Amino acid sequence: PFSMDELRLKIRQHLESRRLRQENVLLKRALNTRYEFSNIIGRSDAMLEVFRLVETVAKTNSTVLISGESGTGKELVARAIHYNSLRREHPFVALNCGAVPDTLLESELFGHVRGAFTGANVNKKGLVEAAERGTIFLDEIGEMNTAMQVKLLRVLQERRFRRLGGTDEVAADIRVVAATNQDLPKLVAEGRFREDLFYRINVIAIRLPALRERREDVALLADHFLQKYATVMGKPVRNLSHEATELLEAYAWPGNVRELENVIERAVALESSNSVLPESLPPEILGGARSRSA
Repeated sequence: PFSMDELRLKIRQHLESRRLRQENVLLKRALNTRYEFSNIIGRSDAMLEVFRLVETVAKTNSTVLISGESGTGKELVARAIHYNSLRREHPFVALNCGAVPDTLLESELFGHVRGAFTGANVNKKGLVEAAERGTIFLDEIGEMNTAMQVKLLRVLQERRFRRLGGTDEVAADIRVVAATNQDLPKLVAEGRFREDLFYRINVIAIRLPALRERREDVALLADHFLQKYATVMGKPVRNLSHEATELLEAYAWPGNVRELENVIERAVALESSNSVLPESLPPEILGGARSRSA
C-alpha cells in the first residue's frame, strides 16, 4: 500500500526522530553533570579548582591531605581520588580516627594475632591489610595519639607493619589519603602532632572551602538534594521557590553541605506544594539567626 520512496522517507524520519531524542537525553544528562565530579557538586571557581586538582592527583600514588571544616565533603573527595585512580579496582577503606578509642586503634589499623590481648581468640586482619593495593582513608587524623602516629609514619616510610602481638612484618601496598578539620601546623607547633608525619601526609594538600565561601553552589546543591529526597519520599516537589532560594543563599551554613542536605530533606518532608516555600525551612534560616558572613 506504499511505495519504496515513502518507506525510505518514513525510516529516515524515524531514525532522525530517534537521534534527536537521544541527543536530548544526552544534553540533559550533560547539563545535570556539568558541575559534578564523582558526586562532588559545585560550579564555583574554588570547587572547579578542587575538581582539577583531584583529577590530576588521582592518577598518582602520592599521599594526599584533605583539609576543611566538618561537613564540607572530605570523604567524597577521598573517594573521588580513589575511584579515578589506577587503584579503583581494589578496596577503598575508611577509618575515622576520632571515633575509635586509643586502646583499639592499633588493632583496628594493623590487626592482631591470637592471644595479643584478652579476647583475641583468632588472628584478625586490620584495615591497612584490608586496603591492600587500594586506598585507606584516615579521617580526622589530627585525633590520632602520638604512639599511633609513630606506627603510621613507619608504614608510610617503609610500607611495612606488624600486627598487634605479632613479630612477622607484612607488606603494605596502599595509598594513604588523610583528612582533618584541625589546624595541623598549629598542632605540630604545640607538640601534639609529629612534624615528620605531617610532612609525610602533606605531600599533596587539598583544601575544601566552607559552603559560605562558595555561595554560588548553594542553589545547585539544594536542587540536587531536593531531587534526591523527592524521589526517595515519592513526593511531587520539583523545585525551590525564589524566596526559599534567596534565604538559603543568605544563610551562613556553619554545618556546611551536611547541614544543607538535612535542611532540604526536612523541607521536602514538610512541603505540600510542588515548590519548596520559605515556610518549610527551619526557623534559624527564616529568622537569619546566623547572619551572612563577609
